[in-house]
Amino acid sequence: MQGKFPLWQRLAALAVWVLLWQLTAVALGHGGLFLATPWQTVQALAALLPTATFWRSIAFSTLRILLGFVLAVLGGLVLGAAGARWRAVRLMIDPAMQLIRAMPVASFVILALLWVRSANLSVVVSFTHVLPVVYAGVLGGIADTDPRLLEMAQVYRLPLTARLRYIWLPGIFPSFCQSCIAAMGMCWKSGVSAEVIGLPDHSVGDALYRAKITLSTPDVFAWTLVIVLLSAVLSGAAAKGLTALKTKLCGEAGV
Repeated sequence: MQGKFPLWQRLAALAVWVLLWQLTAVALGHGGLFLATPWQTVQALAALLPTATFWRSIAFSTLRILLGFVLAVLGGLVLGAAGARWRAVRLMIDPAMQLIRAMPVASFVILALLWVRSANLSVVVSFTHVLPVVYAGVLGGIADTDPRLLEMAQVYRLPLTARLRYIWLPGIFPSFCQSCIAAMGMCWKSGVSAEVIGLPDHSVGDALYRAKITLSTPDVFAWTLVIVLLSAVLSGAAAKGLTALKTKLCGEAGV
């Protein structure tokens, strides 16, 4: 497998894409009505940054989307462990997970609006669309656990706490970490999509929709850039935190 590209090469590739963006926007013309230029996007973002409304929207959406993510992680751990332990539980859970995976975000948002207030919509949608990913990661991690270690634990009658710490958790963590990192990006996509449809006040989705209906294309691009950056930053933080925890856990377990 090839290693990561050097930083200068990645920056050069990014510069090429920005240049293509600029040339396309200039070619379309109309003052950035259909496609804002990079400079117009930066100007719009600079105008948003000092405002209290901007930061309130960021806080509103971030807290709710992260709450949905945390609940999905906890639910995925519990359901994944139960599904791996009891075949009947997995038989009952799998169809629901498949249904959630296949259901479009827009359809689920419309249904969810019948059950919850729009202010809590991003929590519900983030939770439901991340849960199957974490559930599958936990199941995969348990399936990958070395059966010889489990046999040894049974022969030597290791207590449950020792089995969890030295066998189950190190076995589950690699797959679990990857699923959580992937789920964080999905969490933001589904959460903001729900806000664009439900339009809860003071949310990122509401701000994005208002920029669209007023034909403020630079603002649309600025908010989109904010969403991408937030998703990338939180995914990176989740990756580092989970990797550090996995290293500590596997190191203590002697794996």
